[in-house]
Amino acid sequence: MSANKIILGIVGAAVAGVVIGLLVAPEDSKKTIKKLRKKTNSLAGDLIAALEKSKAKATDVVADLKKDGKSYADEATGKAEEYVDSARAQVGNL
Repeated sequence: MSANKIILGIVGAAVAGVVIGLLVAPEDSKKTIKKLRKKTNSLAGDLIAALEKSKAKATDVVADLKKDGKSYADEATGKAEEYVDSARAQVGNL
């Protein structure tokens, strides 16, 4: 399970808990709606921050994978050139 799914699950559960708690609370509906809106905005901000952090981490991982891939490609190219040179030398000896 990915970190984003876990984060979304936690935030979703928190929002559901807040909504249920505010709806069953013995307060004026206007106050309840105002609290609900404030809490929802706060949780949305937290979610956006978590997603931005995940995006930055994913970008770093992709950059590392590209660098590793380039390194492996260069290494494979070098090996291929060695094999070609070796094959040419053996053909020249025939």
